[in-house]
Amino acid sequence: MTHKELEEYLLGLPHTWLDYPFGEKVAVYKVGESGNKDSKMFALIDEGSNPLRVSLKCDPKLARTLRDTYESVLPGFHLNKKHWNTVICSGQLSDDEVRDLARHSYELVAKID
Repeated sequence: MTHKELEEYLLGLPHTWLDYPFGEKVAVYKVGESGNKDSKMFALIDEGSNPLRVSLKCDPKLARTLRDTYESVLPGFHLNKKHWNTVICSGQLSDDEVRDLARHSYELVAKID
């Protein structure tokens, strides 16, 4: 999966927008009204990473299981390790699985049932 492919998926989720609050090297995807300080981030992509690295919010129990199962799933880089994973898109997880994890992150933040 490329950065562009994942970004298209993320920005296709309702009320999602792109921000760069940490500088131009980290693309931050938020849910909420664009520019609203109450918007919440649910995905971060390390610009220029190869393979692509994306950090996603995750249910703590699932986060631990994923880390124990896949070497390409790590505790969230510069994020709360209990609630965030960084996924290295090296092919160990399929594109569909990465999209599923992104949707899970979005749903946790957007509080969608």
